[in-house]
Amino acid sequence: MPLHVLKHPLASHVMTHLRDESTKPATFRTLSYQLGLLLAIESTRDLATTDKTVQTPLEEHTGQVLARPLVIVPILRAGLGMTQPFLDLFPDVSVGYVGLERDHETAVARSYYCKLPPLAGARVIVVDPMLATGGSAVQTLTVVKENGAKDVSFACIVSSPEGVETVQKDHPEVPIYTAAFDRELNGAKYIMPGLGDFGDRLYGT
Repeated sequence: MPLHVLKHPLASHVMTHLRDESTKPATFRTLSYQLGLLLAIESTRDLATTDKTVQTPLEEHTGQVLARPLVIVPILRAGLGMTQPFLDLFPDVSVGYVGLERDHETAVARSYYCKLPPLAGARVIVVDPMLATGGSAVQTLTVVKENGAKDVSFACIVSSPEGVETVQKDHPEVPIYTAAFDRELNGAKYIMPGLGDFGDRLYGT
């Protein structure tokens, strides 16, 4: 599936300020929310709808409403920073959680928590701000599929070529939505130019 890179002047503006190391955590959280809204809209353009007839003040009208529930699965902890925009936008949304922690020496993630709502028949969007090596994304996508998800996509704020390649290799049918497609990973497996550790900057740790 293709890689969808967000193209919007506001997204570029917000992304620049997110990258700025002088941006304080409170502002960082606000900017993350704004970018999350844009990604939420972009990653759900193809949601299925069904007809619904309503009575306007003047006459009956048949319009469209969302046909299926939406499930957001943030990869803890940084993924929580992308969850609220979906909750604010969509009327029928559930949240599952997958806890993965990256070992800073090996860059390999270990699982420490998993709690998911029913996924069968729902649109499932896995969210994590940084798609670096792709290991956490691949693990989480595998978990949600094993739990019944059929219609799955992945949304992130910053992605690397290596991470995208890894996800596309293991889950070729899963579309990836990102606000920035960066240059490469450095020796420590951080995205370059990137924005540092998203979770640390989000929570001021």
